[in-house]
Amino acid sequence: MGEQKRKEQAAKNQRFIFERTNFKFMLIGLAFIGLGFILMAGGGSDDPNVFNPEIYNWRRIRLAPALILIGFGFEVYAILLNPDKKK
Repeated sequence: MGEQKRKEQAAKNQRFIFERTNFKFMLIGLAFIGLGFILMAGGGSDDPNVFNPEIYNWRRIRLAPALILIGFGFEVYAILLNPDKKK
């Protein structure tokens, strides 16, 4: 009988670890990461004997990795955010 009461009490107190604000920041981070990978894609050459200097432009070397790191920062913040914390 005691075990059944304990299980019922545990089921009552069960809730998600993350809340709405956590998921918002996670989606923002995923959007930054996705945009970074999209900006990094492409730039190849159809002919393997022809060099395409487009692969070393500013967008692929600087902007895309920066966006990906910003996205990872948002993901870490979303995981560590405690929405229950009283201000």
